[in-house]
Amino acid sequence: MTTTPGVPPLARGLLDRAAHRRTDADWQRDAWAKGRVLVVHKGRALVRDGSLVLLAAESAPEGDRLFLGVDAEETPYFAVLAELPEVEGAHAQDLRQAGTGLDERDAGLLITAVALASWHHRHAFSAKSGLATTAGEAGWTRVTDDGETSWPRTDPAVIVLIHDGVDGPEGRCLLGHNATWTMPGWENRYSCLAGFVEPGESAEATVIREVGEEVGVDVTDLRYIASQPWPFPGSLMLGFFARADPNAELHPDPAEISHARWFTRAEIGAALTEQTEEFGLPSAVSIAHYLITRWHSGQP
Repeated sequence: MTTTPGVPPLARGLLDRAAHRRTDADWQRDAWAKGRVLVVHKGRALVRDGSLVLLAAESAPEGDRLFLGVDAEETPYFAVLAELPEVEGAHAQDLRQAGTGLDERDAGLLITAVALASWHHRHAFSAKSGLATTAGEAGWTRVTDDGETSWPRTDPAVIVLIHDGVDGPEGRCLLGHNATWTMPGWENRYSCLAGFVEPGESAEATVIREVGEEVGVDVTDLRYIASQPWPFPGSLMLGFFARADPNAELHPDPAEISHARWFTRAEIGAALTEQTEEFGLPSAVSIAHYLITRWHSGQP
């Protein structure tokens, strides 16, 4: 994907989440009977001809039901957490594989379903009491037998495209290679710097701290750009641009960044159009790719 989308790939969705319906048992029963169902298993769903496979309720397997919302025609949508059924012509795909190819409705369905499924998987027991929990409120809570309730949580994280403020092909951006990227084919992959927001910290302060910790440079002119969910397992990525001096000496933290370097806009363009094998960029489904593409295109 070489053109800049209007929003990051996983920040799309058309459904009304209709939160007021989650506790309405009668409405939920009627909605299920006429709804469309997405089956999700271990972060994957069935895709056929570029669209999600959605089942009628009577064809859906047994499993925890998650109410995802309704569309403009009031059609209800659910996810079921279960083994994927056999459907002719369909293939199991995860968000990284399917995310950029789905239309806006399907992208929102899969993102929400995977994020909720991940949260349910990680919260089978209460963090407070250790008691077992079960799904409640149409999949939007987990509840113990004595009524203790937990709600989904999202971990905020920042991701920043650092640039030198120069227009044109000689303008540069700073990218790093994560020390954990040891898998084959990732040896020369570079991406934006990122990190989790710590307790008592603003997103802007996190950008400054993380860049200082990871590559040892100071940044200015922070500008928030966009956000997108990243349910691996449960983050919200807050995307920024920031400016730094390309002449400042880099000091990568080897525990996090094995190496970092500045790239010209011309070099980034070659990588985006796969006209170079010197280095690779993050996948098109990531907000990192969105930020890099937006900077390359010269968008403020």
